[in-house]
Amino acid sequence: MSEIQRFAPQIKIPATYLRGGTSKGVFFKLQDLPQAAQQPGPVRDAIFLRALGSPDPYGKQIDGMGNASSSTSKGVILSRSSHADHDVDYLFGQVSIDQPFVDWSGNCGNLSAAVGPCAIHMGLIDIAKIPHNGVATIRIWQANIGKTIVAHVPITEGQVQETGDFELDGVTFPAAEVPLEFLDPADDGEDGGAMFPSGNLVDRLDVPGVGSFAATMINAGIPTIFLNAKEIGYTGCELQEAINNDAEALAKFESIRAHGALRMGLIKNLSEAATRQHTPKIAFVAPAQSYTASSGKAIDAKDIDLVVRALSMGKLHHAMMGTAAVAIGTAAAIPGTLVNMAAGGGERQAVRFGHPSGTLRVGAEAKRIDGEWQVTKALMSRSARILMEGWIRIPGEVLHAK
Repeated sequence: MSEIQRFAPQIKIPATYLRGGTSKGVFFKLQDLPQAAQQPGPVRDAIFLRALGSPDPYGKQIDGMGNASSSTSKGVILSRSSHADHDVDYLFGQVSIDQPFVDWSGNCGNLSAAVGPCAIHMGLIDIAKIPHNGVATIRIWQANIGKTIVAHVPITEGQVQETGDFELDGVTFPAAEVPLEFLDPADDGEDGGAMFPSGNLVDRLDVPGVGSFAATMINAGIPTIFLNAKEIGYTGCELQEAINNDAEALAKFESIRAHGALRMGLIKNLSEAATRQHTPKIAFVAPAQSYTASSGKAIDAKDIDLVVRALSMGKLHHAMMGTAAVAIGTAAAIPGTLVNMAAGGGERQAVRFGHPSGTLRVGAEAKRIDGEWQVTKALMSRSARILMEGWIRIPGEVLHAK
C-alpha cells in the first residue's frame, strides 16, 4: 500500500439549515465563522462554495448542502445589528452551482422570512423583544441592498412558532405565517439609482441577434426586467420543463438579461453579466389565464390578476423569488408598467399572481411625489422552519483560499 498523502483535517462551523418561503439555505452567525471569513474575501466565498457543494460540473451539489437549484444554493450571515433601530444584520450570498463564485449583489426575499426566526434561535435578539405569547417584531437590516425589512414572527410559550396552518404554494406542508414588510423597497444599495433607472415605466430594449422588446426595468426588492410573454413567444403559463430543457431559450433570456443589466447601469460591459447571475432578474407577464400548476392544482383565471414567470440563476424558477414578488407588487401598483397593464391597469394596492407552483398575493403602497413614483412598503407573507442545526464540516484548505 502506497504512503497516505496527508491533508488538513476538516473544520467544523456552527450552522443552521432553514427553509424560508420556497427557498432553503445555510445560516451562519458572523462570530462563528473563522476569523478570515468574518469579512468579505476569498475565504468567506470558499466556505460558502464548499458548504453548498460548488462548483460542481455535474450540477448536483452531491458533496454539499445545496440541492442543485438556485432556490437551495444559498447562504446567509447574521449578526447583531450595527445600525440604529435595527435588531439584526442580514447578508445573503447566492452560490453558483457550477461556477466558482458567490453573488453578493442582491437579497433573497424568501430567506428573509427565516431571518427573524433564525436570529431568535441564534440568540441575536434582545430577550425583552420576545413576548411569551404573541408576535415578535424584528427589524432587519438587509446589508446587500441597504434596506429595512420588518418581520412579524409568531411566538408561543417563549419559542418561535414554526408549525401552523398557513399554506404557501411551492411548499408541501403548511407552517406558521410570517408577514414581511419591505420598507422603501427601491434597491439603492450597491448600485444606487432610481426605482426606474431609465426614468421610464416602459422602455424599448434592443438585443442584437434576439429582437426588440417592451420592458419595464425596475429596482424594487431586486433589480428586475419585466417583458410581455406574448412578445417573446410564450403564454405566461409555462412550467419549468417548457423552458429549462430548451438551451436556445435559456441563452435568449440570458442575452436579454445581460443587455437589460447594461441598460439599468448594473454593469459597465456585457461580459460582467456572467459573474453577476443573481441580479437583475428577468420575468415575463401576461393577463390572467387558467392553467394547471406543477402540483396538478388547477388555477382559475378568475382567482388571479395576472400570470408571471421569472428566471433565477439562468433557470425558470419553480415558484417565485420573494424579491421578485416585491418587484411585481411594486410595479403592479404603478399605472403604466407592463405588470400593471397585464393586471388590467389602474391603481391597485395588491395583486394575486399565478406562478408555476400556484398563486401568491403581494401588496404595495405607492404614491407620486413631485412627479416621481415612490413605494413606501411592499407586503407579503411567507413561512420558515429550522430543518437542521449543529455544525457544518468543510475541508480545512478553504482557510487558505486566495
